[in-house]
Amino acid sequence: MMPGQATNRAMFWRIIRRLLGANRGRLFIILLALGAGAAVTAALLNLQVDAQHRLTTEFRAFGPNIIVAPKRMDTETSPRTLDSSIIERIPKRFEAQPVDVVPFLYGLAKAALQSGKNAAAATVVIAGTSFGDLQRMGSSWRFERVGAPTSALFSETECMLGASVAASLHVQAGDSVALHHEANVDRTSCFVSAVISSGGSEDNQLFVDLQEAESLTATHGRLSLVQVSFHGTGESVNRYIAALGSALPDAEIRPVRQFTEGEAKIYKRISGVLTATVAIVLVLSGLCVMAAMTNVAMERKMDVGLMKAIGGSMRRVLRLFLAEAALLGLAGGMIGAAAGIFLSVGLGKAVFGVAARPRLIVYPVAVALTIMVAILSAYPLRRLASIRPASVFRGEA
Repeated sequence: MMPGQATNRAMFWRIIRRLLGANRGRLFIILLALGAGAAVTAALLNLQVDAQHRLTTEFRAFGPNIIVAPKRMDTETSPRTLDSSIIERIPKRFEAQPVDVVPFLYGLAKAALQSGKNAAAATVVIAGTSFGDLQRMGSSWRFERVGAPTSALFSETECMLGASVAASLHVQAGDSVALHHEANVDRTSCFVSAVISSGGSEDNQLFVDLQEAESLTATHGRLSLVQVSFHGTGESVNRYIAALGSALPDAEIRPVRQFTEGEAKIYKRISGVLTATVAIVLVLSGLCVMAAMTNVAMERKMDVGLMKAIGGSMRRVLRLFLAEAALLGLAGGMIGAAAGIFLSVGLGKAVFGVAARPRLIVYPVAVALTIMVAILSAYPLRRLASIRPASVFRGEA
């Protein structure tokens, strides 16, 4: 670096320090306006980012949002099913998000309370599935559980009953249920480990292990459908559905519109409200800073006149004031954004009932927005371009 350039740069930052310390009261007001704006901006942006993850988690608890089913045929002589190998072809992760996959094999069977002589028998829907995947998919369901039987006399398989089925059969958790399917000569029984209350069609089903359902219905290596749970933005869900369609050309992909569209609509509304609020806060912060900068422009006429008198170009003079505004925006943004992110934790608890997680990406965005507002708010300083040194020194400006 040339000695002259080093001297100019040192002088530039020396003048900046003098400008910042010239009026500490006004400096505090500008920093307060920028810091408050940055705090609210960071808090709302953090809530907006966290809302997307929060909605994804909440909607995941409602169950699947995509159904993989057999394609409809013109002539059907038997129930349509899928080959069980289709499970391996369904992507388990997409765009760094986990995908829950639960296979189902349905059938009809006669069911009755095992111990009752005059127990009422009823035809129920048998749903063969994986219990672990089912409970993860239906995390919002209520399970009335009982421990597995400890007696050596019990050799029954485990089953779970929907609340409506349990009521019609007068069965409680801990009872045994006899099952009979027309395709199977042998009768079987199962131990009721839980009664499920989901508020949906699951209340009318009797759940058994997938292999047990295959044996009971004499249907091996086949599935009735596959329930898939992938929750993200509306665009990402549509991309996953398209990827499923490409990976499974022999199956029909049915999105559950009430979830896929509902989640997107709710997030769009929340995001719209928070974005509009952020914009209003930034505009108000900018107006406060602009009012302060107007007074600064009036106070610095003498400084500008002196700089122009000794040969300083207006471009360099304005660069000084813009650098001052940018530094104020940086300081106010760094302090305010940090405070705002911590503020959003409490706001998240008040809005969603769960404290919002601090998202680091919000911090640099909020600081950058504050710097932009500070620079744009320095617009009144353009008046200084018309200052004439002679007029200033004569007291006419």
